[in-house]
Amino acid sequence: MSVLILRLKGAQQSWGTSSRYRTREAGTEPSKSGVLGLLAAAQGRGRDAELTDLVDLEFGVRTDQPGRLLVDYHTARRPGAKNSALSSRHYLVDAAYTAAVSGPDELIEGLAEAIDSPRFPLYLGRRACPAPVDLLGGVEAGDDVEALLRDVVVAPWLASDWYREKATKTVHLPLARDARPGEVGETTQDVPLSFDPRHRLYDARAVVRPEPVVVENPLGSETEDLFFQTVKEG
Repeated sequence: MSVLILRLKGAQQSWGTSSRYRTREAGTEPSKSGVLGLLAAAQGRGRDAELTDLVDLEFGVRTDQPGRLLVDYHTARRPGAKNSALSSRHYLVDAAYTAAVSGPDELIEGLAEAIDSPRFPLYLGRRACPAPVDLLGGVEAGDDVEALLRDVVVAPWLASDWYREKATKTVHLPLARDARPGEVGETTQDVPLSFDPRHRLYDARAVVRPEPVVVENPLGSETEDLFFQTVKEG
């Protein structure tokens, strides 16, 4: 078994799982459906391709830099239409996440090669959010995504210097991962069964949020406002 590391860092990203009608949400962290869609695109899979092998991968993500919310008031008009379609599209700006997926060695190695030389363009959730050139963070032996995300030597903290300077000297990085047998977690509807635009279909998964990863931040400043820092990191 192996673990694939992904650096999800860019000017904009959007991973909403509950967008409806005129509001397209961004989510608070990368979704499993969004990351698996990125991997499928890297391999050149069609929208109607089988996804079972990707769905079976264990998924986890660490929030390295939460970013801020940007709301874009969007208008579009089809040729011949009298009125424009209006929508509010949400994006996460200046956010950074480290994601990890674990699975069989051959599949993980194939995904790493595809990320390094993708068949289709890769995006951080939406087409307006191109993936970074250093998206591939490497492949490590093992099957525990949480253990890997806790290791900031193997999976370094991706926060920018300006963010580190505004943070405290000790920073807590939130974690989220697939629940394992016997664990109880929050339910999220983001397991892709089909990306076919004619009948997109998603299943639910349970997500657990373990204790955050604690990192030392030499560029940080001292603070006595623990409440403000907790809210900021949350």
